[in-house]
Amino acid sequence: MNASDVYRMMDHKYALFGLFFAFHNRLQAVGDSFYEEITCKQFFLLACMNLYQEEAPTANELAKTMGCSRQNVKEILNSLEKKQFVHLETDLKDKRKKRVYLTAQAQLMGAKYHQKEMDFLQYLYEGVSEDEVDSAYGIISKLENNLKRMGGSL
Repeated sequence: MNASDVYRMMDHKYALFGLFFAFHNRLQAVGDSFYEEITCKQFFLLACMNLYQEEAPTANELAKTMGCSRQNVKEILNSLEKKQFVHLETDLKDKRKKRVYLTAQAQLMGAKYHQKEMDFLQYLYEGVSEDEVDSAYGIISKLENNLKRMGGSL
């Protein structure tokens, strides 16, 4: 009996809960093999960096955006800094803060993988309608908000 059979036999709320973990593991495994230079979590941090248009983010801001601890973000940043994909600079207004900036090398890597990323997303969402994507996004957002209310936010 495979995992899909087990999930079909379970109450759907339990099955969905388990499926989140299985999905995360598969997504990370595929993501880690996707890029030659970085891991899936490092890619996610770099992608989150692009959300900050006004001002470069701090590690704390990235942790909130990514939904993980500041310590986890610091580990990822240290690795990306060693690989020269990001650099940190002291904030001009608040010397206690370090702002994170993408390097030219990160920009080049983004361009290198752009088409492969588009192909991956097309393949990932194959057979899934825009309405289904919107619905899934709405449901997962509600679950995320429930977790935050339960104290699961970092």
